[in-house]
Amino acid sequence: MASTILVADDDRSIRTVLDEALGRAGYEVRTTGTAAALWQWVSNGDGDLVITDVVMPDESGLDLIPRIRKLRPNLRIVVMSAQSTLMTAVKAIERGAFEYLPKPFDLNQLVNVVRRALETPPAATSNGGEGEAEDQLPLIGRSAAMQEIYRTLARLMGTDLTVMIEGESGTGKELVARALHDYGKRRDRAFVAVNMAAIPRELIESELFGHEKGAFTGATSRNMGRFQQADGGTLFLDEIGDMPLEAQTRLLRVLQEGEYTTVGGRASQRADVRIVAATHRDLRQLIRQGRFREDLYFRLNVVPIRLPPLRERSDDIPELIRSFLARAAGEGLPWKIIDDDAMERLKRHSWPGNVRELENLVRRLAALYSEEMIGVDVVDAELADDTHTAPPVEGNGISDSVERHLKSYFLAHGDGLPAAGLYERVLREVERPLITLSLQATRGNQIKAAQILGLNRNTLRKKIRELDIPVSRGAPK
Repeated sequence: MASTILVADDDRSIRTVLDEALGRAGYEVRTTGTAAALWQWVSNGDGDLVITDVVMPDESGLDLIPRIRKLRPNLRIVVMSAQSTLMTAVKAIERGAFEYLPKPFDLNQLVNVVRRALETPPAATSNGGEGEAEDQLPLIGRSAAMQEIYRTLARLMGTDLTVMIEGESGTGKELVARALHDYGKRRDRAFVAVNMAAIPRELIESELFGHEKGAFTGATSRNMGRFQQADGGTLFLDEIGDMPLEAQTRLLRVLQEGEYTTVGGRASQRADVRIVAATHRDLRQLIRQGRFREDLYFRLNVVPIRLPPLRERSDDIPELIRSFLARAAGEGLPWKIIDDDAMERLKRHSWPGNVRELENLVRRLAALYSEEMIGVDVVDAELADDTHTAPPVEGNGISDSVERHLKSYFLAHGDGLPAAGLYERVLREVERPLITLSLQATRGNQIKAAQILGLNRNTLRKKIRELDIPVSRGAPK
């Protein structure tokens, strides 16, 4: 006997299309335009699966889900919505929906979801969460790529699974990590972020795990590490690809055993944290180069999330701009309007700095221009300096290339090395003038210099400090 699908949507054309598609797939279909009729069917014990829209004339489909779950906990529910935001996806999954589909969706995808829902054991369909989330938008965008991210995040909110976020600098990796925390079951505990590229390598273990008084020179008191600060909450390890190998070994041990000791300490401490890691680098390439542990990679890469660069979701740019303009106005900057030609120009830009670069541009437009309507001439002037900027290169950019040549040389001539440490010394002698020349070419603009070199901006700052490279005062950081 064919399963019966109950469809609720206030759009007659959508009901017709779904009726035909599901009917061709072999299901019995009943459709309605109101939540009241759907609730009546459910109350009568009808249907094997519900497909409901969010916005209906008499009641929100989201508000109906808890009532359905309470009355018939084994009835699968699929939510569809044109309100394609992260919060819609989170609320749908939190309240017990089996799946969330943003409109428009592929009909074959819908049929596959229905088939999978009907084949899934009832106990696996319940999330058990009915927590309310505020209507905030930590992530913005309605493109297909962002919709897939929303669906993934919504599924992860009620778990403690380790997540690896990959994406170019400026794509919003920390926003994703914060969303996982702020709308997850650890939301009432601490969110602690640490950037591996911004910490001197000799201090990373102390920073992560803490140290005892007298553990090393300068350790004049006991220090609480980031794992302890994040106890019960979320630890965000940004730029994990910049973590030294010795620290990687210790982190792997913590992930395997769930315990750690402070630097100089003996007593083990329990590590009750959810790990979210992020990188703009290709960790697989670093593994091949012997610079990242493969076993640590598999420990961290339980659920991978790839954030697309802005150039791959240019249709999201108008919505992002409206949000940034509203945020700037809320901070006291004048309200601006971007005309159509200017908006099209912004959508065509390559955005090597991604969403962060776009937000900075919007703030400049709001702060520096007197006219309320921003035209294409103003936008062209702002983008002129960046038009020919090369996009950021994954990995360590030019430094990787130099390093590969040096390694080849030393492998060929290793027996004749005059002194130990020559490799590191030559590498530093190559890097220092290279970075200096890049800073001179960009008039001290570290953002542009990092893009030219193919370095992460934080990595460049670290190298400037380590190599003692002079930076012009007042130069953009």
